[in-house]
Amino acid sequence: MIPAAFDYHAPKSLAEAVGLLSQYGDGAKVLSGGQSLLPLLKLRLGQAAHLVDIGRIPGLEYIKEEGGMLRIGGRTRESALEHSDLIRSRYPILLDTVLVIADPLVRNMATVGGNLAHGDPGNDHPATMLVLGAQVVATGPKGERVIPVDKFFLGLFSTALKPDEIVTEIRIPMPAARSGGAYVKFERKVGDYATAAAAASITLAANGTIAQAGLALTNMGPTSVRATAAEQQLVGKKPDAAVLESAARAAAQATSPNADRRGATDYKKEMGRVLAVRALKKALARAGGN
Repeated sequence: MIPAAFDYHAPKSLAEAVGLLSQYGDGAKVLSGGQSLLPLLKLRLGQAAHLVDIGRIPGLEYIKEEGGMLRIGGRTRESALEHSDLIRSRYPILLDTVLVIADPLVRNMATVGGNLAHGDPGNDHPATMLVLGAQVVATGPKGERVIPVDKFFLGLFSTALKPDEIVTEIRIPMPAARSGGAYVKFERKVGDYATAAAAASITLAANGTIAQAGLALTNMGPTSVRATAAEQQLVGKKPDAAVLESAARAAAQATSPNADRRGATDYKKEMGRVLAVRALKKALARAGGN
């Protein structure tokens, strides 16, 4: 199909882009990588009278550690994460995540900020960002606004972004000592959305107990599901098999997946449990535990 007619804008500064969004309001959409937006427009599942392409704005693509945070520019391409030595050595959970996003052609265009701003519960980054305690920096007419990621996703394709705001940075706290994270995904075929997926993070105390834990599931509800009850079960415990299994069951029970071609509700919940165990074990190993 062919998209409905729209006006195309290519601002050369962030201020110009924000001005266009303010001018056109709900009729304008930000074009970052376009790998989610353009198919929606082509299939006429969405529409926009104005596309504001932020691809020509300098300074929005970077990966660096600064001020105790990993800082990722909002328009940083997925392929940049994939090939970053910093990500590979210090943030393997992000490498796990990006490697299961679509395919290399898509990752060469898709952006991290666009992935989050789209608000799709089937996208892979949200669960990972939830367990890492990320912050989303949104820039609008009044300047920057820092949104904790657990307050960013409001519902199906709905986020805390205002119509005149652009995701300009993602901030992730630098990992503490004896920390590890992992993302594990089950899909029908390579490049597909997840039937279910799990992100986990673990920080071990000096005595070997779990000092901090994060656990979230992908495509198991209208947003990625952060399993706070399961996280609370883990903290202060020795990370043996029984503890991890119990937390994974609690995480799966907190989900509300829809039945579709990827599986029935009970099947998806069971896959969520299995993948949560695998992600926790992988995160534990990376944290230096057994």
